[in-house]
Amino acid sequence: MYRHVVLFRFRPELPSETKQKAANEFKEGILNLKGIIPQIRSIEVGFNVNASEKWDICLMGNFDTLEDIRKYSTSPQHLKVAGALKPFLDGRACTDYVVD
Repeated sequence: MYRHVVLFRFRPELPSETKQKAANEFKEGILNLKGIIPQIRSIEVGFNVNASEKWDICLMGNFDTLEDIRKYSTSPQHLKVAGALKPFLDGRACTDYVVD
């Protein structure tokens, strides 16, 4: 199995209400993809509660293959959800690794 981890950082000048609304809409959209994109084995989205850290949102998903991650990442449904969050972002980091 492969784990897909993505971290997102909001633009610092955004009001906290805007950040929270965008984060909640992103989480809801991503979680709804579980029933739409068959390659997703599991997926979760969490919000950072540690103010001393620099990332705001963490997405973590499990997939059978790297090709499944690619299919998920390039699906129109995923691109729509990710695209809605993109204007609010200052940074993104991603890693994919094998789960032992």
